[in-house]
Amino acid sequence: MAMTLTTAIPAANAEKPIYLDQNIPIEKRVEDALSRMTLEEKVALCHAQGKFSSKGVERLGIPEIWMSDGPHGVRAEINWNDWGYSGWTNDSITAFPALTALAATWNPQLSALYGKSVGEEARYRKKDVLLGPGVNIYRTPLNGRNFEYMGEDPYLAGEMAVPYIQELQKNGVAACVKHFALNNQEKWRGTVDVELSDRALYEIYLPAFKKAVQDGGAWSIMGAYNQIWGQHCCHNERLLNDILRGEWGFDGAVITDWGGAHDTKEAALNGLDIEMGSFTNGLTSESEFGYDDYYLADPYLEMIKKGEVPESTVDEKARNVLRLIFRTAMNTNKPFGSKCTPEHYAAAKAIGDESVILLKNNGILPLDGSKYNSILVVGDNAVRRLTDGGGSSELKPKDYISPLSALQALYGDKVKFAPGYACGRTLYEAEDTIPQEEQDRLRAEAVAMAKDADIVIYVGGLNKNSWQDCESTDRREYELPFGQNELIKELIKVNPNIIIANISGNAYEMPWVNDVPAILHASYLGTMGGASIADVIAGNVNPSGKLPYSIPVKLRDCGANSFGEISYPGIESGDTDVVAIPGSVIEGGKNPKQKYMEDILVGYRWHDTKKIPALFPFGHGLSYTEFEYGKPVVSESVIGENGKIMIEVPVTNTGAKEGSEIVELYISDLKSSLPRPVKELKGFGKVRLAPGETKSVKFEITPEDLKFFDDKKHEWVVEPGKFKAHVAASSTDIRHTIPFEYK
Repeated sequence: MAMTLTTAIPAANAEKPIYLDQNIPIEKRVEDALSRMTLEEKVALCHAQGKFSSKGVERLGIPEIWMSDGPHGVRAEINWNDWGYSGWTNDSITAFPALTALAATWNPQLSALYGKSVGEEARYRKKDVLLGPGVNIYRTPLNGRNFEYMGEDPYLAGEMAVPYIQELQKNGVAACVKHFALNNQEKWRGTVDVELSDRALYEIYLPAFKKAVQDGGAWSIMGAYNQIWGQHCCHNERLLNDILRGEWGFDGAVITDWGGAHDTKEAALNGLDIEMGSFTNGLTSESEFGYDDYYLADPYLEMIKKGEVPESTVDEKARNVLRLIFRTAMNTNKPFGSKCTPEHYAAAKAIGDESVILLKNNGILPLDGSKYNSILVVGDNAVRRLTDGGGSSELKPKDYISPLSALQALYGDKVKFAPGYACGRTLYEAEDTIPQEEQDRLRAEAVAMAKDADIVIYVGGLNKNSWQDCESTDRREYELPFGQNELIKELIKVNPNIIIANISGNAYEMPWVNDVPAILHASYLGTMGGASIADVIAGNVNPSGKLPYSIPVKLRDCGANSFGEISYPGIESGDTDVVAIPGSVIEGGKNPKQKYMEDILVGYRWHDTKKIPALFPFGHGLSYTEFEYGKPVVSESVIGENGKIMIEVPVTNTGAKEGSEIVELYISDLKSSLPRPVKELKGFGKVRLAPGETKSVKFEITPEDLKFFDDKKHEWVVEPGKFKAHVAASSTDIRHTIPFEYK
């Protein structure tokens, strides 16, 4: 029987279609490809074909898109149609520090190195879209996903996100900036309906996204799970149509978070381009439905054919998806990539080194090993592999250096270890309960060993289990879990020479803060993390990290947690218009309502304005040397509409050790028609200095830095009047104040 080919094979000398020619402007290529596609092919671009893949157009030679979880490294391969790992032996990677660690470096150059390095690994793994970076704002220390974000300040988050995005995308891998927007908690994340002022939205929660789009040039955006104004973020008319595309001019693709779509018509009309993971919880649950049943699959096709939504909607979606494909999967000029190279390990180590924050030190650090015969390390995080768990950020590192192994490499057999407490592996609400008898035994063992030790290094904190730093659940309490506070207090009683070196992506209560001589604060540092922590303890690395979020004394000192349940986590209503997914860990709650009662006063803005001191303020971080801030040189005392003020601050290392200092610039508006925070971060610079060396840090103030959002006018405004610029070592450590005027 003869076979008839239905697709003609072009002659060898046939003219290449426009959409295949990379020398032609991308918009012409998009329009050419679109003109050749059927309605069914356009719709097929708009939804998943597997757990982490969406379709191309096979007939036209347009490839599919492959996505991967990030942003701290390329996740191990997931099965095509379920959440199980594929069991490959060649998908191990470099685990880079968490983004909260990157933010703690306050170093945009390291952010660029981070994006370049993780982009090379994604390219090597043949990924077209890396699902990150995350730029949601740290609103409450109970949010289980804070470790994936870049702190409480929108300026810092934006400045650190842009270089990451730019360097990542040079590899032909799209950044997918997430989660747009207000995904500031995991409890009820799929249903909670957030109400907030436009001022809070525009001044606090949107600026980092805007900067990622306009300055970073992000090629894709991931919608959030939650609702705003009664409409889910993944097809929110105001968020996607009015703001993202209308006000910011975004030309990339909007991708749902996995399971974030809920309605075909809203998705058709309100700016969503690619639907992923529907009818699952995005983590563990499976669906009885096929990909053709997705909201933007056959139901969408039928609505178009019936005239219930215009075909122009799918044309616009197809344009955005084609643009993404041409920039990534179909880009023949992209590099080959690499992974687990010495360069990537060096990058991970450099980021980790600069991220470790010295909160307190009475001189016990750096630790001179020659002075001690016995060093006891206590704490589960000294040995736990902290790339495991955490939800979609879980990684499969080729290598992992633990703090204990790194300390043993530095101090040899002087180092002994006692776990002190136990915590089983708990994921997605399946919890291992450790018998109290076992906890008591481990505590007693550690205390007994501490009596005989010259010094104790405590490496505890949080981990990536559920109800800690983990996607799908928020923390249950502000204190450290597993009885760690009681353990630390008992260790102090028998040995006051204790160094706290906790690992956490969040702030936590420190009732023992006045009783310990030194406190280090580290986030999840990945492959090289143990080496970074050990080198800071030993003084091989001079700590230079500073807090990207405030550490309140107690939970109710945080603005979001000071107004009761209406502000966090929200109050359940009797309304059940949002249907929960059976077996889901993210959809619980009967459409809870939430109001951001603290409004624009997030983090240090709250502590400053309400005069509630933080235990450790935003921007705080010590060094093993000392820095002196000289008198600033100021170019002008008055700024006009098109003017600027230049400030140059000399900084001198007055100590005996080379180190880096982060100089911060805050601005205060002394009189405003609308309430404003006491001050806001508007600049920072990091400078490395040898002993006795002086360098200048330069700042530029423009009218843009003085603006606030007037929600009645729906515009950014700056009012004539008096201002102050504060040159600072932290949000509370003001070194110089410079008055100026805007006319």
